[in-house]
Amino acid sequence: MIVIDAEKCIGCGECEKACGFGAMSVVDGLARVDTNACTLCGACVEACPEESIGIEGTRLSGETSSGLSAWQGIWVAAEWRPTLGIAPITHELLGTACGLAAKQGTQVTAVLLGFGVTDHAQDLIRHGADRCIVVDHPELAFFTDEVYGNVLADLALTHKPAVILAGATPMGRSYIPRVATLLETGLTADCTGLDIRKEDGSLLQTRPAWGGNLMATIVCEGHRPQMATVRPYVFKPTNPDPDRTGEILSVIPKPEHLRHRVHVVETILEERKGPALQGACVVVAAGRGMESQENIDLVETLASLLGGAVGSTRAVTDAGWLPERTQIGQTGVTVSPKLYIGCGVSGAIQHVVGMQGSEIVVAINRDPTAPIFDVATYGIVGDIKEILPLLIKRIRAERG
Repeated sequence: MIVIDAEKCIGCGECEKACGFGAMSVVDGLARVDTNACTLCGACVEACPEESIGIEGTRLSGETSSGLSAWQGIWVAAEWRPTLGIAPITHELLGTACGLAAKQGTQVTAVLLGFGVTDHAQDLIRHGADRCIVVDHPELAFFTDEVYGNVLADLALTHKPAVILAGATPMGRSYIPRVATLLETGLTADCTGLDIRKEDGSLLQTRPAWGGNLMATIVCEGHRPQMATVRPYVFKPTNPDPDRTGEILSVIPKPEHLRHRVHVVETILEERKGPALQGACVVVAAGRGMESQENIDLVETLASLLGGAVGSTRAVTDAGWLPERTQIGQTGVTVSPKLYIGCGVSGAIQHVVGMQGSEIVVAINRDPTAPIFDVATYGIVGDIKEILPLLIKRIRAERG
């Protein structure tokens, strides 16, 4: 909870300005917090010039981070959704975790939260987990960051993993920061690379920084667990081994960790045209070089003919030519299709980090010096409005 030292507080209001949830206010010259609105994000703590605000009692057991050697093993926070089952990011994380665990000589544990999920535990074992902790409860049927965060944090305090990995998905981005806050440890978001430092077993967490212009490697040396969220489709998933066996541990959550202030009324699936962008085998991406929204039809037609998904750069979504969910890159989604076709894409590093895992990259741009050609398997220099109609016509002719 947020604690305010009345003797230090000068009522400057900096905490109120910093709070994005309207939880902080200044009353009679003293900072006050609305506990119902507070999310424990810590923004007020950083903003206070007098250091009069702190977060106290956030660790569920009051335990400190001392005794780092007691924290062992690598955990993967499995992502399960009623309409999806086990998300692909979970299998990707298990493959990465197995590689990291091999360097440390430790075990990989998958943590599965949900309702009616027990039957999925063996799938996680087959994909590389040595052990699967299952929390199967009706209160976990619908995702809420409070409940999922409380339960995972309590499990971590009980079993003491050295590393917790989760997907940088809407679900992971929602509740994993809460887990890090409850455990009073660090969290590196949107990682694109992970490794183990041999000297001390620290997790090396690499992610784009400074607008994608450089890659930063972050280490959390003094606290455990070490936590990171990983972008989907950055790492390859493991191949399942039907003969693999492991331990399945069922846990009943504590009643106090199931209390929440958000109730899910209804879940509505979004209707989309064509395949989902993430996971698509073919991606046709539109860049600023498409020049206008009218020309986007060419990209959509080509994607439809190839059975692929439509992607875009940030410039295209900012212009309103395509929805934000199509944006590929540092501030969008990561894709790794078998075929990526960049139409009028310049190849800015912010976009490239989201598609550099593609097997074959075809770049079409009238600027022969465009950076996209540096990562392209095949490059076509020319006017996109002339080349795409010819390409579409040829594909239609080939298919009769």
